[in-house]
Amino acid sequence: MPNANMANREVCDLIFVDYTTKKPFLNLDFANVSTTELTGESTFAYGGKGYPKRVRFAGEKSGTLTIETQIQTVKLWQLITGGEVKNSAEFVTRTEAVLEAKEDAFSFTLPDTPVAGSVVVYPIGDDCGAEIACEANGSEITVKPDASMALAAGDKVIVYYMKTVSENVKRINVKSTSIPKNFIVYGDTVMKTEDEELLPYRFVAAKCAPQSNMSLSFSNNGDPGTITITCDLLADSDNNILDLILIEEA
Repeated sequence: MPNANMANREVCDLIFVDYTTKKPFLNLDFANVSTTELTGESTFAYGGKGYPKRVRFAGEKSGTLTIETQIQTVKLWQLITGGEVKNSAEFVTRTEAVLEAKEDAFSFTLPDTPVAGSVVVYPIGDDCGAEIACEANGSEITVKPDASMALAAGDKVIVYYMKTVSENVKRINVKSTSIPKNFIVYGDTVMKTEDEELLPYRFVAAKCAPQSNMSLSFSNNGDPGTITITCDLLADSDNNILDLILIEEA
């Protein structure tokens, strides 16, 4: 394989290793596109008639690793955002309930115990409109409509409340102070030569810093949503930025 002509038409599988602990953080083997770009700046000394360029100074070497994927994981969100993983969450949920007669009022039971003070009830035909007064005792809700609301047992109402989930949940808590970790990234794919030989190709990004940019799109048509992760390539303590490795198999 002395300087073989070759081409690529396959994505890289990527292993992200925590730069500080040197422990694997994420096996990203589900990307669709992975692009490595190296950049540098040139500055010139000029002199003489016509102000020609005489001497070139090269520096500011850097680059980016850009990944596009339609597959997502919680670890991937954490890698991009630098957020902390929590095992509980609170969020507003909406449901409909049927009123049951209860003395001089009506009642219904929610499927969950709501956060105190979070229950809001509306008539079925007036969503987010005229609020019906209510009291909560655990998951049992008692409503006492005023004279202007003609409610009866069997009527439906719309209910909004804050729900707490503390089992089987992963929440990425992103703060204004959250900063993504730095990683060493190991990539592997194959190159194909003009002689139909497949050559293993590897790269090592010595210090990779994910940018805190993430767009989560949700659509009911077209292609599945794609996340693009852009990482800045930094120099490590030995000034290494990137290794490109081609392996000739015996």
